[in-house]
Amino acid sequence: MAENNKKLREMSVEDLRKQLNDTREELMKLRFQQATGELTDFTRVRYARRQIARLMTLLAEHEREATMGGSK
Repeated sequence: MAENNKKLREMSVEDLRKQLNDTREELMKLRFQQATGELTDFTRVRYARRQIARLMTLLAEHEREATMGGSK
């Protein structure tokens, strides 16, 4: 997991946003599969939600750094 976080921190803001959109789409598909009874691996939903939270946290950190850097 720490290895994944290192890779995410090295990504640009645009790449993080693209990854966030892709993961949100994946979560939507997983929820449809869950609703129709097709989903067999429920841990994928949990992983997708946590990945979205990670990406949103990193994007917020980047935004904070940009605003703090601009006001100095």
